[in-house]
Amino acid sequence: MNFFEIFQMLGGNVWLYGGAFILVLSILVFVHEWGHYIIARMCGIRVETFSIGFGKELLGFNDKNGTRWKIAMIPLGGYVKLFGDVDPASAGHAEGTEDEQGEIHPFTEEEKTQAFFAQSVWKRAAVVIAGPAINYIFAIIIMAALFTFNGQPITPPVAAAVIGGSSADKNGFLPHDKIISVDGKSIDTFEDIRREMMIALDLEKHFVVEREGELIDIMAAPEKQAQEDRFGFKHSRGLLGLISPRHAVQIENIKEVDGRSYDDVMAVRAALVKRMGKSFKIEIENGQSKQSLVVKPLPEFNEFIETPEAEEYGFLFLSNVDANAFVQYPIHKSTFEAVKQCWVITRGTLEALGQMVTGSRSAAELGGVIRIGALAGDMAKQGMIALIMFTALLSINLGLINLFPIPMLDGGHLMFYAFEAVLGRPIPERIQEYAFRVGFAFLIGVMVFANLNDIMQLLL
Repeated sequence: MNFFEIFQMLGGNVWLYGGAFILVLSILVFVHEWGHYIIARMCGIRVETFSIGFGKELLGFNDKNGTRWKIAMIPLGGYVKLFGDVDPASAGHAEGTEDEQGEIHPFTEEEKTQAFFAQSVWKRAAVVIAGPAINYIFAIIIMAALFTFNGQPITPPVAAAVIGGSSADKNGFLPHDKIISVDGKSIDTFEDIRREMMIALDLEKHFVVEREGELIDIMAAPEKQAQEDRFGFKHSRGLLGLISPRHAVQIENIKEVDGRSYDDVMAVRAALVKRMGKSFKIEIENGQSKQSLVVKPLPEFNEFIETPEAEEYGFLFLSNVDANAFVQYPIHKSTFEAVKQCWVITRGTLEALGQMVTGSRSAAELGGVIRIGALAGDMAKQGMIALIMFTALLSINLGLINLFPIPMLDGGHLMFYAFEAVLGRPIPERIQEYAFRVGFAFLIGVMVFANLNDIMQLLL
């Protein structure tokens, strides 16, 4: 898809893509800042401003505690300004309060009890860590609710087929193999396999496979591939070459069976019937693309091939495993599964970022607001459930990124508080000020780089 096609598509759905992006981001910003706000209030700290967005105020009100709640013009973040801070980033503290004439008066003892900078290091740390923590809690609540009321989609980790010539084919994987673990990590769903391979890129992994009741050890390295989505955004992933159970093949697209070419569909059917229950290769042609598969269709699928009245007559089914199961859990099990998913997503994100640092994964995969907006719009088009899951995923990433020990982020503040707790005194404000400037420049650089990545990949 070229730039003009993308521009036309986005232009025709500007309210969907833009609206979904702003809605998701605003919810997550509110949740994050509410974490800071509520813990600050519990610690007796006065909150001066709670803002969704930056820049000129569009609407707002003052509550009974003197906090100004507002929505600002630029919906790309938000902040909570605590009493006694010079700015919303808590990069320094004021010398006192300012009166209507602009004169500064030293804080009174009562005012100091409500000022953020005058609190113990533990209270300040609690207020700061509450933002990322509430993002994780919010994601867990969302996923636990979905798993309880809608169910968790489960695709068993069973190979319906093996892509010919792939790493799986070369290393001895066979149709109907069930993946038990990868490098000691338990595999429960086919999505777990995809996630592990996406992060692995081309590193060799140890697979434990169940085949006809026996456990088999296989060492295999996925093949690193660069892929491009329909917007033109590029990303790398490891491809092992296993086909999920939900896969079926249109018989009219099968052009070769065990290396022999066929032009007649009925001849293909006859060749398939002879081989049901055995392993053999087929070549599929769909438009300009061709794919070779190692398959072992089960004998009970014969009737679908030979009976024109059968609803499944036009397809070769590769597995009898139910691939579209939604499992509903009781609330305690749903919560456990949600926590598990949070950990898996966090680990995968950290591993991917580490690969960018070491160079094994391209930094061009780092996306900005354009890519997030495109993904949000796509999720909105797929339906409410997909958009809600995307919100949970983004909430986890927002919480994780804010924990990085970079000045200006929550993790940077926590790093200074850790030094203060160990040394028994705060880091000098001048050092903190320089650190915040460096952190601010770094974050701006990353944001510019990420958004330039998006623009360049759309244009090229």
